Amino acid sequence: MSQRYVRALRGATTVVSDEQSLVGIATAELVSELMARNGLHTEDIISAIFTVTADLTSENPARAARKLCGLDIPAICVREMAYADSIPRCIRLMLHVERNTLVPALTHVYLGEARVLRPDLD
Repeated sequence: MSQRYVRALRGATTVVSDEQSLVGIATAELVSELMARNGLHTEDIISAIFTVTADLTSENPARAARKLCGLDIPAICVREMAYADSIPRCIRLMLHVERNTLVPALTHVYLGEARVLRPDLD
């Protein structure tokens, strides 16, 4: 059996308004993009930590990911710490994955207005 490596992927996205369907769609898009850009399969994912800004209350992204992406993994959603100049209506994600190799490097994904969080990744 080959050696497996635990890695963490980061990502974030935003929604234009706090609506259950928009939060669900944005969450599904973020998870799907992380998986596609990194060649992941659902069995590679160990767990997920979602955070949301205080202005998002209509949907829990962890629940949306289970429902819309079929992720049957331990997942939790918590409120993002408020800080000066934070981005409104933002969903962040830390995805823990298991890989057979450390190479290639993982690709973090920042969508929508969240791109400003990591301009080095553009």
